[in-house]
Amino acid sequence: MLYFLPAPLKGTLAVLLVISSTLVLFPFLMVFALLKLVFPVTAIRKGCTVVLNRIARLWIGFNNLVMDLLHKIEWDVRGTQHLSQEHWYFVTCNHQSWADIPAIQYVLNSKIPLLKFFLKKELIWVPLLGVAWWALDFPFMHRHTKEQIARKPELKGKDIAATEAACEKFRYTPVTIFNFMEGTRFTPDKHQRQNSPYKHLLKPRAGGTAFVLGTMGEMLHTMLDVTIVYPTEQPVGIWDYLSGRIRKITIDIKVREIPPQFLGMDYENNRETRVEFQRWVSALWAEKDARIETLKSESAQNL
Repeated sequence: MLYFLPAPLKGTLAVLLVISSTLVLFPFLMVFALLKLVFPVTAIRKGCTVVLNRIARLWIGFNNLVMDLLHKIEWDVRGTQHLSQEHWYFVTCNHQSWADIPAIQYVLNSKIPLLKFFLKKELIWVPLLGVAWWALDFPFMHRHTKEQIARKPELKGKDIAATEAACEKFRYTPVTIFNFMEGTRFTPDKHQRQNSPYKHLLKPRAGGTAFVLGTMGEMLHTMLDVTIVYPTEQPVGIWDYLSGRIRKITIDIKVREIPPQFLGMDYENNRETRVEFQRWVSALWAEKDARIETLKSESAQNL
């Protein structure tokens, strides 16, 4: 409805409105986070988790409303018909911009459980945010380097065990774990330095995904393979998204069953499984690369 405003003003309004909603909702999130921390009773913690997830979805929903109010983005969304909040999902996506996450949240909010990321355990000490991530049950990874394990062999396997314990709460509460398999945003320079075999993608990093599936294999059986395309060859950023300079976003979702041999796998110590998993990921990435080419072609024809 405010599409007529100049882009810099729309971007500024979007930022101010998102900050305002954060300031309003954050104290409520902290109240339930503290309740969850102070009262280690399963029923209380579960109740707090439900409320905390609703607060987070409300925050995302408000951000989406701001985008609808300020911008006229053409959303071409495919594959959301059979998604459910009662299912466990692993989500991966090609990574082109910092706008990818809010765009995916726009499409998937309230259709599946709240998106959550594996975080390094050190991030729990980030002021305020660490408590929020803990309260929202973002899993914190306990990873040891090869050098640390070489110095202290008794550490081997403890990272998986610690992360499994952190994820135990997800056994009875549906969750969505999100991971950018490329690990970083696509840029032509990174693409060239990697000598990537794909036209539109960086090389996938299979290890992070393998860690998630190895840790949570009993719960995660379904992958949402998300492909996001912007109708321009020029890089887009979060400011382009907030200011309405992005006119169209295509999000294509393929629902895939994860092969059972990869659920709960020992990626690091089983060479045969590791090679098979890397081949599976490479095949997914080749298919995604071809899919991006098709979507870009379709988008160019419709402009």
